[in-house]
Amino acid sequence: MPTTTRPAPSPTYTAQDCRLEDLRAVLEARTDVTAYPHAQAVEQEVLLYRADRLREALGNGPEAAREVQAELARALSEGPGIVVLQGAFEHDVVDRVSDGFRTIIEEQRASGRVAGDHFARPGANDRVWNALEKLAVTDPEAFVDYYANDLVALAATAWLGPGYQVTSQVNVVNPGGAGQTVHRDYHLGFLGPEVSERYPRHVHLMSPMLTLQGAVAHVDMPVESGPTLYLPHSHRYEPGYVAYWLPEFQDYFREHHVQLPLAKGDAVFFNPALFHAAGTNHSTDIRRMANLLQISSAFGRAMERVDRRRVVEAVYPVLLSRQDAGMPTARLHDAIAASAEGYAFPADLDVEQPVDGMAPPSQADRVRAALAARLPVTELDSASDAASTGPLASAATEAATAAGPTTGGAA
Repeated sequence: MPTTTRPAPSPTYTAQDCRLEDLRAVLEARTDVTAYPHAQAVEQEVLLYRADRLREALGNGPEAAREVQAELARALSEGPGIVVLQGAFEHDVVDRVSDGFRTIIEEQRASGRVAGDHFARPGANDRVWNALEKLAVTDPEAFVDYYANDLVALAATAWLGPGYQVTSQVNVVNPGGAGQTVHRDYHLGFLGPEVSERYPRHVHLMSPMLTLQGAVAHVDMPVESGPTLYLPHSHRYEPGYVAYWLPEFQDYFREHHVQLPLAKGDAVFFNPALFHAAGTNHSTDIRRMANLLQISSAFGRAMERVDRRRVVEAVYPVLLSRQDAGMPTARLHDAIAASAEGYAFPADLDVEQPVDGMAPPSQADRVRAALAARLPVTELDSASDAASTGPLASAATEAATAAGPTTGGAA
């Protein structure tokens, strides 16, 4: 029988491989809400989920939680590449964290430091880099209550699995603040086209699997305030890390993007390869504040250097207090996942010897074990830095095993 052979894919992507008609073909896909049984609706090709319905599903046990995770992963990969979790955060918690962010912004201004931005001239907007660490030190109670969030953990685990790393950057786009040009995000999305072209095709396909992009609305964001612009399904256009730099693709995005209003407490998660851009704030009185979550795979390199020990030392007394007050263990573990290093490597294996497995306990494992043992904060340093031997190491290994499939919202 005669056979046909398909041409081999390009080993790398260059500008010559980027054709607008190919992107248009990808964008012809339509999202069928019936394929996503936990979703509330599809609006402008964006899947909308209600937080209360998701939490109800998560309460039906581990198997139901895995089904929700699989659905979100499918939405971010095969589907439109973006989901909105409506009402993911309680307003009072968001407001407390917003106050903490404003305190940090005022301290930056008072010190004369002006935070640079990806897209606006320094000082035009208000940007807080490494907001995760700064919030933990400024207001550890607000930090714990904010990041003890099952839906952030759900989305992160659905896309990245356990052991993920959370970083965050606050962006406040003031009235009149200009929007961005279209782009993709970290890793390859932060490289220029001449650099991206040097990476092989499989790296272009792998890069989106290493991070999850998220944003939490800290104020109501009507369209005139400039919430993020998206091009649903564009994450599946393979040469996109090179293409989005090209003028014809930028023009197409400007003409065909979608833009959804958000309410305070909504959380958006999207594939980092999705074409997107912050919008221009056309309002006269809305300071559009979003906490931008850059969540990294345990197997990737995070965007920011976070002093995890400093964060843990700041929030650990609050974890003890919340535990005494009855906060569920799963929610405490969600806050630990956002605070502590969840991956065991790199490690000095002469000192941090593996116990009952291939890897030693991670910092997060040790913090979970210390919390379970109700160690005082004065003993946390030795617990975090101790060699992986003795009772604490065994407890940490047990904590890691117990947290395995349920870490990140499956509980």
